[in-house]
Amino acid sequence: MSKEITSVEYGLEKIFEGAQDFLPLLGTDYVEFYVGNAKQAAHFYKTAFGFQSLAYAGLETGVRDRASYVLKQDKIRLVLTTPLNGDSPINDHLRKHGDGVKVVALWVEDARQAFAETTKRGAKPFMEPTVEQDEFGETVRAGIYTYGETVHIFVERKNYNGVFLPGYKEWKSDYNPSPVGLKYIDHMVGNVGWGEMNQWVKWYEEVMGFVNFLSFDDKQITTDYSALMSKVMSNGNGRIKFPINEPAEGKKKSQIEEYLDFYGGPGVQHIAVATDDILKTVSEMRARGIEFLSTPPQAYYDAIPERLKDHMSKFKEDIRELQKLGILIDADEEGYLLQIFTKPVEDRPTLFFEIIQRMGARGFGAGNFKALFESIEREQELRGTL
Repeated sequence: MSKEITSVEYGLEKIFEGAQDFLPLLGTDYVEFYVGNAKQAAHFYKTAFGFQSLAYAGLETGVRDRASYVLKQDKIRLVLTTPLNGDSPINDHLRKHGDGVKVVALWVEDARQAFAETTKRGAKPFMEPTVEQDEFGETVRAGIYTYGETVHIFVERKNYNGVFLPGYKEWKSDYNPSPVGLKYIDHMVGNVGWGEMNQWVKWYEEVMGFVNFLSFDDKQITTDYSALMSKVMSNGNGRIKFPINEPAEGKKKSQIEEYLDFYGGPGVQHIAVATDDILKTVSEMRARGIEFLSTPPQAYYDAIPERLKDHMSKFKEDIRELQKLGILIDADEEGYLLQIFTKPVEDRPTLFFEIIQRMGARGFGAGNFKALFESIEREQELRGTL
């Protein structure tokens, strides 16, 4: 039975009161993308998103089958990996999915224990516990499969002082555009197939000890044309949050169906990254060429003072400035939040990013769902996939 709660007002600490967290997670360690050209992708994320050069592994470091560039901005680490020969299994992933997220790495105190606890509860192994060493110490990594071909790798680095992982060297670059104010990964959203959401909710509950603390059905996430369902999974300390989406019946094809068609199955749909100043961050990203979904109609912003009247006394931003940038506004019992979504960052309409600023709110912008999905549908219509 799903340990479900439909309001965040009680807080995760109440949900977990008296429960034993058998898989303590310290945070998101890194996110690894498989891409067709890692060097060019790294340039894009540096230029447009303000990431900085951190580490590199490839031919120059003794790695013969792949090249990986590691980028960093505050607490966010992205790894961009491309195959160096035609026989690499990474090519199979790229042929099927295009550029996309392969690894969601989780920082743990004990990778061996994390692997043992999850595999004995039914997780399919991806990587047995492996010790990696260099002159800076050692790490232990182990991995399991989750939905589709996406994997979680547990990273134990308490005995390591290097720049990233053994096998990587510091990547010094003369080209490091200034950061845009991205702080950490707030949540990551996965899309799964028809009727599969509850299966994966159960998997995260039983295999990883997560709870389902927010749920949205096709009556809450719907427009005139399409609908979807979503459940938000969180670990014990609330540092890791994975909403899971599945399609729902509608008059036309939903964004989830479009994603599944072009990605070739389940996978990570979007990465939500936090900022302390969304006006500054989004303005800078727009200036650097990032395209965001279209601005909601005037009526959306005209309704904000009444819709969020209980929070307007604490509201710090100018609604007119938010409207100029197309930023969405919502609130819950804890406070309000500001969010905006990029267009897909690949040619396939798959992966995109969310920029979010939380002013106390712990929700996911339920009040923005209709405006957001109507904006996505306008893009789908242009692509001929609605």
